[in-house]
Amino acid sequence: MSSNGWKEVTLNDIAYLNYGKSLIANDRKKGSIPVYSSSGITGQHDKALVNEEGIIIGRKGNVGSVFYSNQPFYCIDTAYYIKKSEIICDIKYLYYLLKTLRLDRLNEDSAVPGLNRDTAHSQTFFYPESIETQRRIADILSALDDKIELNRQTNATLEAIAQAIFKEWFVDFNFPGATGELVESELGMIPKGWKITKLGEILDIKGGTTPSTKVPEYWNGEFSFATPKDLSSNHSLFLLKTDRKITSKGVNQISSGTLPSGTLLLSSRAPIGYLAISDIPVSVNQGFIAINAKEISNIFILLWLKNNIETVIGRANGSTFLEISKSNFREIKIILPDKKTIYLFEKLILPFFDYIKINEKQIISLATIRDNLLPKLMNGEIEV
Repeated sequence: MSSNGWKEVTLNDIAYLNYGKSLIANDRKKGSIPVYSSSGITGQHDKALVNEEGIIIGRKGNVGSVFYSNQPFYCIDTAYYIKKSEIICDIKYLYYLLKTLRLDRLNEDSAVPGLNRDTAHSQTFFYPESIETQRRIADILSALDDKIELNRQTNATLEAIAQAIFKEWFVDFNFPGATGELVESELGMIPKGWKITKLGEILDIKGGTTPSTKVPEYWNGEFSFATPKDLSSNHSLFLLKTDRKITSKGVNQISSGTLPSGTLLLSSRAPIGYLAISDIPVSVNQGFIAINAKEISNIFILLWLKNNIETVIGRANGSTFLEISKSNFREIKIILPDKKTIYLFEKLILPFFDYIKINEKQIISLATIRDNLLPKLMNGEIEV
């Protein structure tokens, strides 16, 4: 034991990893108990496997992933679980500690990723024996996570309100100044003064490509390069950064070059439907349809796509996986409101998305602070 009250231990000294139990989707019954896999919550069930707080650790698939449940839960057999009653330290401290152990590096099966329990149990680290110190560390990190979660919930609420207003105005036709007078169109009855047009007539639509990964001169430059993974991993309405960067030579390999900030990105295959508005100039790979509206805002088109994604998917084709081509996308028809109604809607809605963007930027800042603090708090570099 060191002089500052920190002791070197193994994971098995303070916690025990239990195996999850199989629970296929067909056997799950309607309920409020979260079901965890190595990828996090994958559904609900009516009965808990663990009737207390606990930690879930990915065993197969998403090896080494770590999740915390503050309520009873079910853990399936692709993950381990740790029960609060079986540990000798603060559970939230242990949750953050596990995130620093990089258990994902302990994969012992190249064919099917797997985390061996004995290997995990044998991991050594220093930790403070004082419960009070553990809780102070956990409280600092939890405060940051709580603010991140609050921002996410706020954004989900704002988006839901925007979607509800969009449906009220442009699906139910209950918009300011509506007279109830409808006229026939090829898409059914629509308000008088509105029209039917094709997406290709009101949108500038482009695609992308991936510069050859065999040419080092194309990669690790200063220009942002987006793939659908950037959208799926963040679940945000705005693309604020990308995992990969390319050089100017890489940009030159892409016919659409660098797209301007504000471009709406739609994943066009595997799967179709991830959506985000880029807040940065960005180049894109072949998995996107990049959109810039001519007569209306990209926010309007984003909401329209979210409300009509099944129509988009219905125009897709492909034997290996569905893909919506740019040519098929351009032919999709849309009900275009009159300019006054569009103006009123965007005046009402755009501030919502400004607030969402601010919150998303704050989420990134808070996550960066948390991730920088985490190892320093866990190795005693910062005293609390």
